[in-house]
Amino acid sequence: MKIHKLLFFCAAVSLGLFSCSDLDEELKDAISQDISDSNVDTGPLLAGAYNSLRLPFQDQSRFWAAQQHTSDETLGPTRGPDWDDNGIWRVLHQHTWDADHAFLNSTFQELLQSAFSAGNILTFNPDPQTAAEARFIRAFTMFCVADGWGQVPFREPGSSLDDDPQVFSATQTADFVIDELNAIIADLPDGPTNRANKDAARVLLMKTHLNKGVWANREAPSFDQADMNEVIAQSEAMGGTYSLATNFFDNFAPNNDAISTENIWTGENVGGSSSGNVRSRWYCTMHYAQNPSGWNGFTTLSDFYDKFEADDARIGTDYPGVTDVGGVRAGFLVGQQFDGDGNALEDRLGNPLAFTPEVAPTESGGNLEVTGIRVVKYPIDYNGGDNADNDYVFFRYADVLLMRAEAMLRSGRDAEALSIVNEIRTARNASTLSSLSLDELLDERGRELYWEGWRRQDLIRFGKFLEPWQGKSASGSERLLFAIPAAQVAVNPNLEQNPGY
Repeated sequence: MKIHKLLFFCAAVSLGLFSCSDLDEELKDAISQDISDSNVDTGPLLAGAYNSLRLPFQDQSRFWAAQQHTSDETLGPTRGPDWDDNGIWRVLHQHTWDADHAFLNSTFQELLQSAFSAGNILTFNPDPQTAAEARFIRAFTMFCVADGWGQVPFREPGSSLDDDPQVFSATQTADFVIDELNAIIADLPDGPTNRANKDAARVLLMKTHLNKGVWANREAPSFDQADMNEVIAQSEAMGGTYSLATNFFDNFAPNNDAISTENIWTGENVGGSSSGNVRSRWYCTMHYAQNPSGWNGFTTLSDFYDKFEADDARIGTDYPGVTDVGGVRAGFLVGQQFDGDGNALEDRLGNPLAFTPEVAPTESGGNLEVTGIRVVKYPIDYNGGDNADNDYVFFRYADVLLMRAEAMLRSGRDAEALSIVNEIRTARNASTLSSLSLDELLDERGRELYWEGWRRQDLIRFGKFLEPWQGKSASGSERLLFAIPAAQVAVNPNLEQNPGY
């Protein structure tokens, strides 16, 4: 088969996921027949499906922004003429986005393109493991679309591009994901962490069962006992493979593929040669005067920062190979900043570069260069250049423990849930709790998983997403879903715009 023909087909069907294109029917039939009858090496196609996850998940403007900037953990403040971007970050934090929000629309489309590129592999008769990995990628991206938008366009592999994609509701997607994962788990490999693997499937099953009742009614979530039992059972099926890391930030380091004891599923990045935009996790927040010179953008909120105890290891520390090279600590950056030799840094006006807790999502540009506490959760790779070596963390063991504790707490097993949370807190050098409420568990998820892209989902599940917080008033229930991109509603009659848009 000629490679240009395969590339043309992939481009055509990727567009066809969303709507019927204007391609001539005979041409499409000829292309489909030519491809389906060919002997295709599915290895490169599977590699492409994995790589398709890089943009929607590692870029600072895509799924991460949808989950973080809409929450109480992350803010993109306007600083004079910098970072206003016509309010594209501000409206996320203030819950005033509309159906034309460019980043949300791109995220919707790119997630579905990843789902389709994975599902399309199934048309080429792959071996059982390749098929299982492709189906996992498709299930994961569909899970993310259902969580954010509540509707998931879907095409059966090999179906006609003349037909409009069917659309699954969020609850239908939950059932689909659960059935898919149970069907493929035996064919998934045991590892490594940068491949879809059996334990990654178990984590996704946990997340789906935990959120299933939320998706059915986001304003008044329910938590069926059978779903909670399944969350617990899947966590217990992982055995003793993982342990909480001695150094919290090892999970995100440039060599996290070698030193993390927690990571279950990651997106592989190869330093210096092939990487997603994981470097944005530090570039988006660090100041111009720091090493490396950042974009001086995003911050956390002081109310969120204040949830940590002073000795909690997750709040920040010097990190070898990072602090001694560029002066940057791992974790939260607040107060005077220094270079690798211990010299105090200055901002562009010659003032001390000392990050302050005060920050606001203002249109006036009143935030200064130093306003806001910065976050560097991924220790900087000084050797990889633009292609950082830090593998992107999708799932890790601490999240598994916290989901198990949540399922237990929602099942009346309070003492067991408290024991799990205290196990984590002890490992992170935080004091133990004497009791555990849902509010306290949500706070602990925040302290453990901050800036990892789960906060919006957690706030919705715990009934807190519509409440006011710093820089945001109470919001309406329509904000529990994002708007379906207007262009997609226009071309697919099976899609309906979500209420309020």
